Amino acid sequence: MAGAFGITLLCSWLFFTCIVQAQTGPIDVTQLGAKPDGSADMSQVLADAWKQTCSSTTASTILIPKGTFLLKEASLVGPCKAPVEIQIQGTIKAPEDPAQISKDKEWMSIMYVDQLTLSGGGTLDGQGAKAWTQNECRVKTECSKLPNTLSLNFVNNTVIRDLTSLNSKLFHVNLFGCNNITFQHFTITAPGDSPNTDGIHIGHSTGVVITDSNIGTGDDCISIGDGAKQVNISKVTCGPGHGISVGSLGRYDNELPVEGIFVTDCTISGTLNGVRVKSWPAAKSGSATNMHFEGIIMQNVSNPVIIDQEYCPNNQCTNTAPSSVKIAQVSFKNITGTSATPAVVTLLCSKSIPCDGVEIADIDLAYNGNQGNVSSNCANVKPTLSGKLNPPICANATIPAQAA
Repeated sequence: MAGAFGITLLCSWLFFTCIVQAQTGPIDVTQLGAKPDGSADMSQVLADAWKQTCSSTTASTILIPKGTFLLKEASLVGPCKAPVEIQIQGTIKAPEDPAQISKDKEWMSIMYVDQLTLSGGGTLDGQGAKAWTQNECRVKTECSKLPNTLSLNFVNNTVIRDLTSLNSKLFHVNLFGCNNITFQHFTITAPGDSPNTDGIHIGHSTGVVITDSNIGTGDDCISIGDGAKQVNISKVTCGPGHGISVGSLGRYDNELPVEGIFVTDCTISGTLNGVRVKSWPAAKSGSATNMHFEGIIMQNVSNPVIIDQEYCPNNQCTNTAPSSVKIAQVSFKNITGTSATPAVVTLLCSKSIPCDGVEIADIDLAYNGNQGNVSSNCANVKPTLSGKLNPPICANATIPAQAA
């Protein structure tokens, strides 16, 4: 009996140990049936793995190992009972045809989750080339929206690191209603002519950090929409693309204020714009305040420094009234390098609500082209100037008497 009892205890102890290991070790999607062959859809497998990890009362991990996995679409919804990590070591591919993704759905969406980590060194491949030919939103106001690669909605206290987003159909990453999100060592890659492929779009979110990342795409490397607050962008390399932008703002009713945007120690190369604040010419109100761009290196960038309150791409404007978005407390400091256009600083503020509290300091931008002399263009703003300014900035700037 003693021997049998001892064996039972040993077996029980071993069994308990196995159970603990099963609960605390990563859930490998290939063990649940996913095939790294690039053709078998892993949507249901990922949903099952998410259900298991999200219901765990201890921190847990989903592992997508090396290999190529096809994913038709994924909707991962919390709240979860404990922190969750998704380690993507392989490549996850979207369907080439956007029609295979449910209408009004994103390719990968994560909602209502706290303490999430996305990591692993792998790639999210949106396979966007076919979809780009179907994108009419850049020229039409009424159009069918393509799916974003990764949408985070109401996600908090989350880290996305050591991942690549490749060839998204629309935005690579879209944030809405999020708090305390960090991107680190994040790579975004798409051709410079891929339409509306914003790198990271931030809307209605607070406490977003983007650092030590490389973004090259067909639209804004980073776009900051209404309701974004306390956004810190540093050590980002941007290009190709349309630069790092606040806006566009003032296109829709009831937009929330933008506050606290800090862009520092970044390099922007070969883009259509550098650092930009843009709003539509319309009577819809809004505000963007406390925005600071400092320590930026420009390499052959068109429009390196720009405030554009007459933003109207593809002549889509139906209202020619001046912008009603208030822009205030903005600084551009220590910005150096080369411009692809003669106008290296352009500050076109609203006639009805001129920009206020704009600071320009230590600008040294050279233009080596043959389209005219290096210059600045300023309207409805009188910035505070200091330090070295090459070229001279806003020498003849005025504010309309009725707005002063």
